[in-house]
Amino acid sequence: MPVRACLAAAATALALLTVPAASPAAAAPSCTVDPATPKHQMRAMWIASVVNIDWPSAPGKSQAQLQSEYDGWLELARSLNYNAVIVQVRPAADAFWPSPYEPWSQYLTGVAGQDPGWDPLAYLVRRAHEENLEFHAWFNPYRASMPAPGGAGTDLSKLPENSPLRVHPDWAVPYGGRLYFNPGIPEARAFAENAIMDAVTKYDVDGVHFDDYFYPYPVAGQDFPDEATFAQYGGAFAVKADWRRDNIDRLIREMDTRIHAAKPWVRFGVSPFGIWRNAAADPLGSVTFGTQSYDANFADTRKWVKEGWIDYIVPQVYWNIGFAVADYAKLVPWWSSVVAGTDVQLYIGQADYKVATAGQPAAWFDPGELSSHLTFNRQYPQVQGDVHFSAVQVRANRLGSETILAAQHHSHPAFPPSWGPAQPLLFPVVTSARRTPSGVALRWHPTASGAGPFASATSYGVYRFDGTTTPGTCGLADASHLVATVRGTEWTDASADPARHYTYVVTALDRRWHESPPSPPRRV
Repeated sequence: MPVRACLAAAATALALLTVPAASPAAAAPSCTVDPATPKHQMRAMWIASVVNIDWPSAPGKSQAQLQSEYDGWLELARSLNYNAVIVQVRPAADAFWPSPYEPWSQYLTGVAGQDPGWDPLAYLVRRAHEENLEFHAWFNPYRASMPAPGGAGTDLSKLPENSPLRVHPDWAVPYGGRLYFNPGIPEARAFAENAIMDAVTKYDVDGVHFDDYFYPYPVAGQDFPDEATFAQYGGAFAVKADWRRDNIDRLIREMDTRIHAAKPWVRFGVSPFGIWRNAAADPLGSVTFGTQSYDANFADTRKWVKEGWIDYIVPQVYWNIGFAVADYAKLVPWWSSVVAGTDVQLYIGQADYKVATAGQPAAWFDPGELSSHLTFNRQYPQVQGDVHFSAVQVRANRLGSETILAAQHHSHPAFPPSWGPAQPLLFPVVTSARRTPSGVALRWHPTASGAGPFASATSYGVYRFDGTTTPGTCGLADASHLVATVRGTEWTDASADPARHYTYVVTALDRRWHESPPSPPRRV
């Protein structure tokens, strides 16, 4: 379509549809929004590589096999209307990319340090984006080995020669059958940050993700052996626990600064253990009675939220509704109150792995337990989505629980939550809409691409309405008419009924998921 025609169409559309350029999704007060079809909601699954939990499914597979496996996970995510994957790429001071800092991961080839002959991380990111899924790179900052016999255990000599702890054995702490970087040594912390930032700067990741492992979970009767480090670096801290928390605070604060200095559009998130502190230990804590990440991992996660050092938090609320020690129905409101008034987004970590698992409470044998969690979340607008552990559990679909959840909560696509500052974003113009044997084939033209004050479009949303009536603002208030989210400028609606008439509009979205006004409507 000629530029002049595009501009004319744009003017017509603006006259028909008055939606604010920075936030078209904001519904007018008179719009009725269906809570089952939110337009913006994080829907992600963890894909764990450590001990080959999810991907790779086993070490030693060929490049073609590994790529096919990963493509299968993306296909599963798309089929369930997920919009992000969180993939573990540094499980134990190793790498799923050619890192100048650390050896290749043993979970690729079966041999720690062995070059697989290709760049897995490049493929992981590219394919996720081709499916319009966010890619969050998951790093474990301080774990350096897994227990023997599968891992090196506490034996430094079993690590590859270029392993950082072989090069700097003074950084190594053996504990609980594993090796860890000593978080109290500034040079060790800086090295871990540098190793992570190597991936951030080289690859087009959407997020940097840490899980709950900072200081390791305590082993009964054993203290993490860092007394000498505390004596050397403890400074004015009278209590070792406070010093340990300060060490982890420094890691989080420094990573926040470094990530956003390098790439402001990359989000930094943490998924901690679900309990910060119990109310019996701290009046600011939750009414729970379990392990506290504040003391177990020395992770002051509430502080990180209040200080704005992270962009999102995914507490692992891995308990059922009504569980006395840690009730889902008490923890979600508590976490909601923590993020309230901050810019930190809250997603809930879901324990899909507990469904129909022997030894779990009876609630986990109810096919609707997981779905009831998401229904409960609707009472708390601070909850902006969920992350599921893990991919193999989502695929297993035990008791049909994933099918129920998808039908009740993920019946339509959704964009990840928008975040950060918004620039004006011009809408696209649909240049072609025609019926084909495969469905209605749509093509559109972006009216701006980072020109002047306008943001660049990264992806697009396609909305379909029955009949030929021009959709109004409320038609885009939720995702009830959203049929696809895509990268690129064409898509075929394979679900279109050849005997029915439809009206389509397309919106553009920037890297932070801010949405443009809709295109002029196109009828077929």
